[in-house]
Amino acid sequence: MLYQIRHITRFEYARPVAFARNNLRLQPIDWSGQKVEDYALAIEPHGRTAPARAEAGLANVMRLVVDKPARSLIITSSARVRVDRPVPMPRPSDPTIAEVGAAARLSRDASPASPAAYLFPSPLIPLDRDIAAWSAADLDSGRGVLEAAIGLALRIQREFAFDTDATLVDTTPSEAFAKRGGVCQDFAQIMLSALRAAGLPAAYVSGYIRTLPPPGRPRLVGADATHAWVLVWAGPDLGWVGVDPTNGIWMAGDHIVVAIGRDYADVAPIDGIVLGSGAQNMQVSVDVEPLGD
Repeated sequence: MLYQIRHITRFEYARPVAFARNNLRLQPIDWSGQKVEDYALAIEPHGRTAPARAEAGLANVMRLVVDKPARSLIITSSARVRVDRPVPMPRPSDPTIAEVGAAARLSRDASPASPAAYLFPSPLIPLDRDIAAWSAADLDSGRGVLEAAIGLALRIQREFAFDTDATLVDTTPSEAFAKRGGVCQDFAQIMLSALRAAGLPAAYVSGYIRTLPPPGRPRLVGADATHAWVLVWAGPDLGWVGVDPTNGIWMAGDHIVVAIGRDYADVAPIDGIVLGSGAQNMQVSVDVEPLGD
């Protein structure tokens, strides 16, 4: 499937901002099952951009500098991405959680996609005893890794309520877990905390999910906004496999990967500093249009 993606971020400032420097992680990456065919970035009313290095994880980073006073800033990211990714199929021959964990600990891969880089707690996703205990039965060490991953995702979808008022962007996994509610970021972080507690490499994914579902299929939660889900490393043969706990599904043809990291801090679409006084208002709109095969 070929997708046209349009992601618009609007900032309105109560007083003119004298200077801003931001990191933009808006351009989707090339990843297994997807290829970026075209990309464009537009800044209004003004701003200078230059490529920058991702400090952690996998992302296309652009540095934006605004050095003239501005009362507003509009960042428009447009991408055309081809996705051809089959739905994973758990099999009795899949490696177990214990086997995958052992393989990850022995890995000598030093690349940003190394499983060893995603084994341990990260600044925004510490290990949590309550989450580990709650997920222990789903993540028994002798269970096949793919069967366990989709089972845990379905349990999160079943037991947690999607509630945009329950959490904020800085809500911790333990807080969202206690509330049994939140949004896609919270569900991804809870699942990541559980997988890492079980010794599995697991990464946070920022991306998009198609806005318009195929005829006869329900609209997926997370459309019209950036979406978050999980990658679990399933061993050297299966590699990284995506799981979406918000919707209780695998990452397949409906998902477009933008960036991969240890947690949200590695993959935030926009972060940085602004020099100015007064309040700011941010609005984000996302449209993911399927163009056909």
